[in-house]
This record gives sequence, structure tokens and C-alpha cells, in this order.
Amino acid sequence: MNRVVHFEIHSSDPEKAARFYGELFGWEFTEWVIPGVQVRNEYRYWMVKTGGDGCGIDGGLVFRRGPAPTPGQDANSFVCTIDVASLDGMVARATAAGAIVTAPKMPIRGVGWLAYLTDPDGNTFGMMQEDPEAH
Repeated sequence: MNRVVHFEIHSSDPEKAARFYGELFGWEFTEWVIPGVQVRNEYRYWMVKTGGDGCGIDGGLVFRRGPAPTPGQDANSFVCTIDVASLDGMVARATAAGAIVTAPKMPIRGVGWLAYLTDPDGNTFGMMQEDPEAH
């Protein structure tokens, strides 16, 4: 079966995005450096480590090469959903850090609770709290 093995976040300000996701989810960002090679600013790349437990996937962070999504725009790309222990608590943390709720907490019957937000740069992401009793 073919499965997703890597994601990328596109940002107008990658260092700000790294702070946002690092503080919110505890992700680690490491700039990918090629020894002896000077990389132009717009081609810099950061590896994203989302955890060490073997679950989920890791990704990358790059400079956005086009306009940022406009507020209220429908998603036009893959949207990643992050597993969280407390959806209410994480939504509160995310909004305090500058995220905007685009679809409030909703039950996914038999699976859990889901909400969608946009990060401070306009990228959509989801957060899901597992709860088989959700309805």
C-alpha cells in the first residue's frame, strides 16, 4: 500500500512557523545544511521531527513561493491532522499563539473530536482527539 511518508509546510516566514509549531506541538526543526554550499535564502529547508515514538510522519518546512491562502479560502492542498490528547486545550493554545479556528470542534462518530485551524501564515491543519464515544 502507498502511504504518506513526508509532509511540507510552506511559509512566508519559516522561522516564525517553526516557533509556532515547535511551541504548540513540541516539534523539532533543524535547518538542512549542505557543507560548503551557500544556499539562497528562498531555497533554505528545515527538517521537521514530530516525535520519537515511531508513530506518524516527519516532514519539512520551506519558503512559500506564491501568495499565502486568503482568509476563508477553501483548502486546496493536502491537510495534515495532528493527534492530540486534549482538543479543547490544544485549540486554546493554538489560538493564543495566533491560529484561527476555521471549523470548530465536531464529533467524528466512533473516532473522536476534530477541529480545523489556520496557522499564523494561513495554512490549514487539523487536530484530532481520539474518543470512540464521540457522537
